Amino acid sequence: MLICIPEVLSKQKVAHFREAMAKAEWEDGRSTAGSQSLLVKNNLQLPQDGRAARELGDEVLDALAASPSFVSAALPSKIFPPLFNRYGVGHGFGLHVDNAIRGVPNTPVRIRTDLSVTLFLSEPDEYDGGELVIEDRVGQQEVKLSAGDLVLYPSTSLHLVREVTHGERIASFFWLQSMIRDNVARALLFDLDQAIQSLSARLGSGDPACVKLTAVYHNLIRTWAEA
Repeated sequence: MLICIPEVLSKQKVAHFREAMAKAEWEDGRSTAGSQSLLVKNNLQLPQDGRAARELGDEVLDALAASPSFVSAALPSKIFPPLFNRYGVGHGFGLHVDNAIRGVPNTPVRIRTDLSVTLFLSEPDEYDGGELVIEDRVGQQEVKLSAGDLVLYPSTSLHLVREVTHGERIASFFWLQSMIRDNVARALLFDLDQAIQSLSARLGSGDPACVKLTAVYHNLIRTWAEA
């Protein structure tokens, strides 16, 4: 399931990110590529152990924790420290699949990549090309969102970033391990949670039907969750 979540970062916060990134040094994006991705990856990246990536990454994590829609869709258990990339003219990232396991540098932590995340930091009219193209069971889906919006999609998906032909595409990207490993179960829980929120807004959260559905939701999480 592909889910787009708007306004995870405000426009003011995006401007702050862009200002900080403009002052930072960038490196070849292949520094974090796996053996397959190494052959098709062509972009720039903030050094993941650099000050800019660490500080901005912490701000991304704070924004995610404050986004009910993100928490509902991802049900995160572990989140890989956010990375940041830049695609200029001629840059792109060919068809690939993300590594199944990611080790957090300089720690013993290993993360199973259930979901991949792209948080857009450039407006769509700032660049041509650069679409994130995701292949799933219903075909290809193209994603090019406003700055501050993010997309969540299964890390099992083949995907690519089309070559940028004008301007510059800047984004944060990372992976997460969900408490709910199964994509179908996670999608059902998200739909159920959204329905509960809609009913609660109309009937009140204390309505008996809303209370019962909320109990079903949490009991399903108990059944499916991996602590």
